[in-house]
Amino acid sequence: MQVNSQATFWTHLDELRRVLWRIAVVLLVVMVVAFSFKTLLFDILLAPHRSDFITYKLFSALGETIHVSALRLPDFKVDLINVNLTAPFLLHISSAFYMALLITFPFIILTLFRFIAPALRSNERRYSARVIFFSCVCFYAGVLLNYFLIFPLSFRFLATYEVSTSVVNTITLSSYMSTLTMLSLLMGAVFEMPVIAWFLAKTGMLKAEFLRKHRKKAIVVLLIVAAIITPTSDIFTLLLVFAPVYMLYEVSIFIMHKSARDGKPHCP
Repeated sequence: MQVNSQATFWTHLDELRRVLWRIAVVLLVVMVVAFSFKTLLFDILLAPHRSDFITYKLFSALGETIHVSALRLPDFKVDLINVNLTAPFLLHISSAFYMALLITFPFIILTLFRFIAPALRSNERRYSARVIFFSCVCFYAGVLLNYFLIFPLSFRFLATYEVSTSVVNTITLSSYMSTLTMLSLLMGAVFEMPVIAWFLAKTGMLKAEFLRKHRKKAIVVLLIVAAIITPTSDIFTLLLVFAPVYMLYEVSIFIMHKSARDGKPHCP
């Protein structure tokens, strides 16, 4: 019996090793492809620092339509500089890696899920697959919201903010990329709120009644977080960031209530 247990353990370990190798190979291939398309890669990553970025155009068009001068964003110019000899090459590698990780994220999650799926019951496999799908959708929604809204508005405000006319803002490439990456991961994680709430509800660590009871406090906290993320001067931009985050809060309450009412694993 002990021999069989050891054999099963090493069999699973070998299978896990093959799964990790498969993930590493796919990730490496996609990374090499992303690295090879340097111009396209950095056209995407550096687009928010140019005044012709789609978000700025849409805000200006909206300002013209509804006659709100605060939304009419004038052209701006921010030069990104490099002060380290090896930084451009290292940033090229890290950017290709993060892009590959972003692209292969569903494949990685699905591959790991297939590894553990045989140990789950049929109903557990069914709702676990749905949770994984919903997690990926939420993560990408957070990343896209950051890329098209939060980061561009934050970058434009901070990069053009002047403490004195004698001080010229020069933003380093590494600072730009690290901020973009950090905010993307942060918003991706924030958008996992409904999934986390579902998990906490199923484990009995959190109930929908608690979130309902503290809704007003949560609104204040979320407004503060939105104000920190987008330190712009207009209320419209603040609400654009606050609205989807608060929506996630309400969705979390609904999911937790539905899960508790059904009395069985329920996922979005």
